[in-house]
Amino acid sequence: MIAVIDYEAGNLRSVAKAIESLGGKVEVTGEPERVLKADKVVLPGVGAFGKAVHALEEKGLKSAIKEYIGSGRPFLGICLGLQLLYEESEENPGVKGFGIIPGKVVRFPKELKVPHLGWNTVLQKNTHPLWKGIPNGCFFYFAHSYYGVPSEKVVTGWTEYGISFASAVALENVFGVQFHPEKSQKWGLKLLENFIKS
Repeated sequence: MIAVIDYEAGNLRSVAKAIESLGGKVEVTGEPERVLKADKVVLPGVGAFGKAVHALEEKGLKSAIKEYIGSGRPFLGICLGLQLLYEESEENPGVKGFGIIPGKVVRFPKELKVPHLGWNTVLQKNTHPLWKGIPNGCFFYFAHSYYGVPSEKVVTGWTEYGISFASAVALENVFGVQFHPEKSQKWGLKLLENFIKS
């Protein structure tokens, strides 16, 4: 069973539907005990960093997610769901993220139009099972004003938008993408299919 975490933040239904369309068995849940029993977990996200952290803490999901990740089972963070894995964010200073991925989340430079919205390419760096069958330089759909700055060794994809930023990261059993695979048509669905099979 693949748990899609519900913390009342946006696009989880489209993520769940995309996974179901690929044959994955999905449970949309906000219950920590269900997350801990899952075979795989997806943390989607739309909205503000601080509000999301507080919502997850209130439901007991932050500690459950960290315990789940510690178990070594596959985990996928999407958009804000990736940003929450970092230590902190400029969006809400003083709010602690999960600290799974060393680094912080920063805002795009003020001279760039934000949010970064629409299709953009991802240049793959390092091979990873979730890139299997996906050509390098494919287009994915983005919608964000902030991006993570991790250690380069965890970066598996770069995207250019006025600057070069990490659009995909991997650390052991954790994979995170700044784009929305559920809105990215063929190659986004392929990435989700790879996650289902991981």
